[in-house]
Amino acid sequence: MTAENTTPASAPDDTVVETLRAVVDEQFPALQADLVSLVRIPSIAMAAFDQAHVEASAQAVADLLRGAGLPEVQVLRSPRPDGEPGAPAVVARRPAPEGAPTVLLYAHHDVQPVGEGWETDPFEPVQVGERLFGRGAADDKAGVVAHLGALRALTASGLLPEVGVTVFVEGEEEDGSPSFRAFLEEHRELLAADVIVVADSSNWKVGVPALTTSLRGLVDGFVEVQVLDHAVHSGMFGGPVLDALTLLSRLVATLHDDAGDVAVAGLVHAPEPGVEYDEAAFREESSVLDGVALAGTGSLAARMWTKPALSVIGIDATPVAHASNTITPSARAKLSLRLAPGQDPAAAAAALEAHLLANAPFGTKVTWTTKEQGKPFLAPADSPAMRAARAAFAASWGTDAVDTGIGGSIPFIADLLEVFPQAAILVTGVEDPDSRAHGANESVHLGELKKVVVAEALLLTQVAATL
Repeated sequence: MTAENTTPASAPDDTVVETLRAVVDEQFPALQADLVSLVRIPSIAMAAFDQAHVEASAQAVADLLRGAGLPEVQVLRSPRPDGEPGAPAVVARRPAPEGAPTVLLYAHHDVQPVGEGWETDPFEPVQVGERLFGRGAADDKAGVVAHLGALRALTASGLLPEVGVTVFVEGEEEDGSPSFRAFLEEHRELLAADVIVVADSSNWKVGVPALTTSLRGLVDGFVEVQVLDHAVHSGMFGGPVLDALTLLSRLVATLHDDAGDVAVAGLVHAPEPGVEYDEAAFREESSVLDGVALAGTGSLAARMWTKPALSVIGIDATPVAHASNTITPSARAKLSLRLAPGQDPAAAAAALEAHLLANAPFGTKVTWTTKEQGKPFLAPADSPAMRAARAAFAASWGTDAVDTGIGGSIPFIADLLEVFPQAAILVTGVEDPDSRAHGANESVHLGELKKVVVAEALLLTQVAATL
């Protein structure tokens, strides 16, 4: 498990590192209390939930950033594609001195719905050992307080560098960021930066930091199979006519080959990653049952990061409780296709549709509707910003950062690249494999959060010195 070879950057001064580490240690109880307060706000930005909580969360974040000494703090929103106002985002700034670079620090204050299986109240944070449990404790309110903690530490230590800082805390990332592009366009000058730090990813493991250098893209949508105009008696007509759910099952079974690799022609595979993922760790972290064989071929890292993955994530059909002795006329499934770096989402959607139509079982009527599309991301392995980040991470953790991919998608990164093409984007995070983001019993490792705060403070000093 080693990072790819890159040009080293000058290490931060040892005195600076120790000073910042001591200040963060002193300030951390207050920072943890701020995280607890944020997690207590059930800020779910999806329309089915009370949006007053999202408003309260934005105001709480704005108050914290004002308290960190940022002179310009605003709660802003832009329209979604349907014309409705987007969720509130917080933008806080300290403009750069003449000739100095600007760093944009991104996080989001909205969270996923709770789901089932929690062992504690998801909105009443509980510390167990070194972990703080609660919805959003890791994803991504820990990202918010990481930015907050870095700025507080730099100010308290007198080490605040000659660099502009803009903190952008989005309010609808978990709802697909529908107003994100409009927000960037409307507030382009406010958000312009030389380096953008997206604190919404994960480290390699507790004790080993990571820089996320690749993200898979996304295409999702609905495939519908129709065999009848209306439901008919299963005894009277069953035999010559198969039900739509059976036919849908046959269709989705064509999406993978016998090894479990995606069988849709025309999809891109990116090169193998520079690190491998331990199978025992993967099984434990993913909760795969004993005896279940892992799907696909090639390294585990490639299967998760640089090859496409396709899942059926929902089915619309008659529920068991309402079942009658009829042949179901139609059934629908939602498919989620993760794209390898280098894949064009529109081309992938077209390839998936072509596959589904070509494999329509028994001549059934098959329709595909594309919904969300997100571009993949591949960062340059070596750049001044990446070297500054690696030096900061190594100084904070005491070990080199690993270059990793993430199987998930952050589609808005493509928007950042298009609106700010000259900016260097660094994808970092506070999570680790045990954080269970989006799932029950989500948590953040508090010792790792401390290291993230120190690393981000050091990164700002490194950017000021090298860019």
